[in-house]
Amino acid sequence: MPAPVPHQTWNWATIPKETLAEGVVRQMIHGASLMICRLTFAPGTVTAAHDHVHEQMTMIEKGRVRFVVGSEEKTFGPGDVLLFPSGFWHGATMLDDEVVLIDIFSPIREDFLKPNA
Repeated sequence: MPAPVPHQTWNWATIPKETLAEGVVRQMIHGASLMICRLTFAPGTVTAAHDHVHEQMTMIEKGRVRFVVGSEEKTFGPGDVLLFPSGFWHGATMLDDEVVLIDIFSPIREDFLKPNA
């Protein structure tokens, strides 16, 4: 039997920030099969509707967001949690001064990792 993996702890204040585009900053933490990203968006930022093979949960930490969820549009705010199954069509428009989202993915988003990460 393989040795158990030791537990790990983090604090968002110590996680590096990566600017993805103007007004979009991402922080990432991941294990072997689970990834969590904290994204900070400037007001009015739009993430184009898309889908992917990863199961995704999104929690709105701060601000209001108008999401494309399948063929509908709905507005969500702090404390709301959304589940996007694998292959589900979704996108978002930020509505407030600043929006902070927590995205959780399984499996991890290999496409988000740098080649030597």
